[in-house]
Amino acid sequence: MNRNEDLYVVESDKGVREFVADFAAICKANGFVVNNEDSMDMQKTFREHGGEVPDDFDLHMMQVCKPTKADKSLTANPERAILMPKFVHVFSKDGGKTQVRYMSFSPEEIAGLVLDDPKFAESVGATFGKIRSMIDEVK
Repeated sequence: MNRNEDLYVVESDKGVREFVADFAAICKANGFVVNNEDSMDMQKTFREHGGEVPDDFDLHMMQVCKPTKADKSLTANPERAILMPKFVHVFSKDGGKTQVRYMSFSPEEIAGLVLDDPKFAESVGATFGKIRSMIDEVK
């Protein structure tokens, strides 16, 4: 893994909740879904399960998937599931500035994780790029 290439780090002028809502909308417009809309607010999820977090804890872990692509991909090779779905993490830091983090992988890293499946590296690489562009569009 190469942190400088694989970890996408973005700051947004929007508040966390506004970014999350706008990102979910742009996902939908591009055929993606946020699978965990009811549980992505980690403050709520942790508290529902007995966890204790401060009132200003605002981490959202958005599980992004494109079902019309993933269905075919995972049917072809379930070992691909290790790289699906994708998570976009949104939180505030340093005085309330909204931060976005997204982890993707290079074609070489993908090929090393899912062996003997060269088409997958290209396909999932395109998806990684699309998610980055959607983050940029929303920020």
